Amino acid sequence: MDANIFLIQILNGIQYGLLLFLVASGLTLILGIMGIINLAHGSFYMVGAYLAFSLSQHFGSLWLAMAGGVVIAVAIGLVLEWLLISRLYHRDHLYQVLLTYGLILMFEELRSVVFGDDVHGVAVPELLRVSIPLTETLSYPVYRLWMSAVCLVLALGMYLLIQKTRLGMMIRAGSSNREMVQSLGININLLYRLVFALGVALAAFAGMIAAPVASVFPGMGNQVLIVCFVVVVIGGIGSVKGAMLAAILIGLVDTFGKVLTLEIGGVPLLPGLSGMMIYVLMAVVLLARPEGLFGKRA
Repeated sequence: MDANIFLIQILNGIQYGLLLFLVASGLTLILGIMGIINLAHGSFYMVGAYLAFSLSQHFGSLWLAMAGGVVIAVAIGLVLEWLLISRLYHRDHLYQVLLTYGLILMFEELRSVVFGDDVHGVAVPELLRVSIPLTETLSYPVYRLWMSAVCLVLALGMYLLIQKTRLGMMIRAGSSNREMVQSLGININLLYRLVFALGVALAAFAGMIAAPVASVFPGMGNQVLIVCFVVVVIGGIGSVKGAMLAAILIGLVDTFGKVLTLEIGGVPLLPGLSGMMIYVLMAVVLLARPEGLFGKRA
């Protein structure tokens, strides 16, 4: 493989991994801190992508669409937690699975009614509609680099929020002992509502920035949900830094699994197995560390 092509695939793998991290970090917060198995998390990614498409058509600017979409996503998270999720904290996980699966069906039907079943495209902002030349024939889009930079900034912001602020201290305490935190006078219900809204906003924002690259299409949330659960399992439930490392690994494994070739008897083998590689990675990690890379031992 040519060195320039190898560099492009490295950048693609890291960019895909960082995007996965943005979605999976919200999922690991909701699962690790609130103890909620949220099967509808991929639907929030889809909602973000459709908000980017709709609002960019309305405002004529993806930047305004992102700003408005984040506000709408936070509102959706707050309302859903207040109406539905708050009733699941002391119930069996089966109730969580059934309710959040119902949310998937609801969001898909709403998407079909409002936007139809066509594939839509979102234009890259004019400011980022350029590429960096690598050779005479190869270049790399600036928008993809911008996506990676935004994901890194948000990752740093989450680390500082959770590890260095009073709110983060209350969130970590609430994940360890909900009753004790509540007995200290902290409104744990409001705290969980904010965490859920943050998780929804992260997934939706990931969908917004991915829309110009991956298009907007029905069922896009279901595809990313499965991979994000793999990220959470590999990284360790509730670990944001584990989600970061696992997402980068999966991004690189998935990207190179699709571009590298391995032939047996003249028959290409690896491209057909690329979809399985991330699950092989998960199996290898879990054999060595059943709790995940940064998960807490039971």
